[in-house]
Amino acid sequence: MRQAIHRVGFKRGVLWLVVLGLTVLFWLGWVSPAWANDYTKEILLNADFSGRDLTDSSFTKANLKNSNFKGSNLSGVSFFGANLEDTNLEGVNLSVATLDSARLVQANLTNAVLEGAFAYSTQFEGAIITGADFTDVDLPEPVQSALCKVADGTNPTTGRSTRETLNCG
Repeated sequence: MRQAIHRVGFKRGVLWLVVLGLTVLFWLGWVSPAWANDYTKEILLNADFSGRDLTDSSFTKANLKNSNFKGSNLSGVSFFGANLEDTNLEGVNLSVATLDSARLVQANLTNAVLEGAFAYSTQFEGAIITGADFTDVDLPEPVQSALCKVADGTNPTTGRSTRETLNCG
């Protein structure tokens, strides 16, 4: 019986050492938690989110005008109804992101990957889409036609032509 109690005490001690060690590493910045952030309805004008992993975060109905997401991982992010006017989305990963009802007016989508993103009612007026990959993005015909007029370049990550991913004729 004493051996069983001793083993339980030992296991608890090891568990506490692991928890303490991870806490110290997190505090020192050597380990970061991997959880999604919620910025729903936030006013984030001129915010700098460049180079961050924001996978599965929510920016639903957020105002992100003039913000910078350059080089960020935005896979699975919700930008539903968000204002991304004049936002820098250069080289971002927007795979399977929700962009429905978002305003990407004058946004910089140079070399962005939007593969499988939901963007049916998204506004792209004046957006820079050089090298953007729109593979499997369902767009209304008028939006697709307007994007095809300015589509050029090849995405450096996927190797796909912007015109081909938009099914430009």
